[in-house]
Amino acid sequence: MADFAVAYADRTEADHTDLVTAVRAGRIAAETGCEQRAAWPRRPGSCPADHAGDAGPGRGAPPKRRVAARRVAYAVRVTTSEGEQGGGAGAEKAPGGGGAARPEERLEQAVRAAEQALIEFEIAVETFRVEVENFSRLHEQKLGPVYARLEELEAQILEAKAARSDDPEDRRRADEARARLLPIPGVEELLNGWMDDGGLFPEATAMLTDRPVRPPQRVRPSEEARKLYRDLARKAHPDLAQEQAERARREEFITRVNAAYARGNEGELRELAVEWAAGPELKRVPSATEELYVRLEWLAERKELLTMVARELEDGAIGSMLRLAPHDPDRLLEEIAGQLRAEVIEREAELAALLV
Repeated sequence: MADFAVAYADRTEADHTDLVTAVRAGRIAAETGCEQRAAWPRRPGSCPADHAGDAGPGRGAPPKRRVAARRVAYAVRVTTSEGEQGGGAGAEKAPGGGGAARPEERLEQAVRAAEQALIEFEIAVETFRVEVENFSRLHEQKLGPVYARLEELEAQILEAKAARSDDPEDRRRADEARARLLPIPGVEELLNGWMDDGGLFPEATAMLTDRPVRPPQRVRPSEEARKLYRDLARKAHPDLAQEQAERARREEFITRVNAAYARGNEGELRELAVEWAAGPELKRVPSATEELYVRLEWLAERKELLTMVARELEDGAIGSMLRLAPHDPDRLLEEIAGQLRAEVIEREAELAALLV
């Protein structure tokens, strides 16, 4: 994931590592809390694994929780200071004993850290996705006519060679090349104005993909647009909401933010920042341990999904091209255009020699 994070979102490999670490810390906090409360007075339902009577730490819990419980001793040694491990001044104490944070507090802190790490990772994935989409559209807009010219020259060269040699095999290759360039009869009438032999019309593409008809100006939005986008995504991300109504409000808002960023519209992003600042502040209420554990599992699943999305973007044809110029994808587009124009000149010279 390092190439993806460094090249396309001004992130480092630590972003993904921080997310993994935060999720792991939350799990450790949850399982540690279950272990420690095993010696406390029983309180049914106080811990996801705390319902096994006096069977001991981790026993009676679901199989996955028992496996996690067996790892607690090692996890605590790795993540807890020597003072806490030795029962010194920093050691955790049962309720009412003071000292370090209780397991529930540690779990909540770990969940909040995992949320922030997930948001940072999701910002990186979304900014890369925008660049892949923008590069694809600009590649088609700027280089599509050049590719078409090369295909036409290739067909003409094969036809000229066939006329010279009068070879049936040369004629077959020339006919196949020409056939690939011929329009599909009646396709525009058949699809009711949605496309012709050159593909979907821009208006149809915009309707199907919810993208503007006008292509973007650049592959990578300006630095100011990127900064505005990242700030808004951190503040307004739907995953920060605890209530469904608040989540819906944030989802609608972040959709507008994503669209403005894809267009590279700094002015619109600034207006959205002002709009968000004028809205209600996020109010968090403490969550029950069971809710935090469920939340942590959801964050872990979301992390895996985003990792798959990022890998698919990187491994795709456009993502592979973008890796060739991670710091300036717009320059890469110009370099490809220059190479294609040089190839057109060579093909034109070859055709001219055949027609002499």
